Amino acid sequence: MTSPSDHEPDAPHLAGVPDEFQRLWTPHRMVYIQAGREPLRQDCPFCAAPEGEDTDTLIVARGKTAYVLLNLFPYNSGHLLVCPYRHIATYDQATPEEVAEIGALTQTGMRVLRDVSHCDGFNLGMNQGAIAGAGVDAHLHQHIVPRWASDANFFPIIAKTKALPQLLGEVRQAIADAWPQ
Repeated sequence: MTSPSDHEPDAPHLAGVPDEFQRLWTPHRMVYIQAGREPLRQDCPFCAAPEGEDTDTLIVARGKTAYVLLNLFPYNSGHLLVCPYRHIATYDQATPEEVAEIGALTQTGMRVLRDVSHCDGFNLGMNQGAIAGAGVDAHLHQHIVPRWASDANFFPIIAKTKALPQLLGEVRQAIADAWPQ
């Protein structure tokens, strides 16, 4: 006859036993996972963001006609979006003032990211319309994606997974602190 303790694992040794799994700690992705369980917000996230607190909405800088925030679902750590405050869908609808400020904020964002993250290059772009790949196609936004010589690996290609080494709040704070006043 066996006792219950004969079937219990040797608990003191389990916590430190390595296994074949690698772990990617990406707690900020929980927002994306939980979004599938909750009703989607119907209003525009880029119109709503400036109404909230910068730390909560991931805004790193505000201008007169446009602002900069971290992408909630980044391609790389430090992935910024430059958005006009005005709800417009495409670049040709922007005023000359908005175009100038989006450009100036993009340049500043690149300089700040280079200083803060020591990136080697950037991908810049605007996807205009759902057919062109815009996740939020009703509100213009420009992507600033920092790139490093060593940031590519097999995860995105094989496993459809992107490893992000920093939490969004930490990245937002570092960029906001480095942003010129």
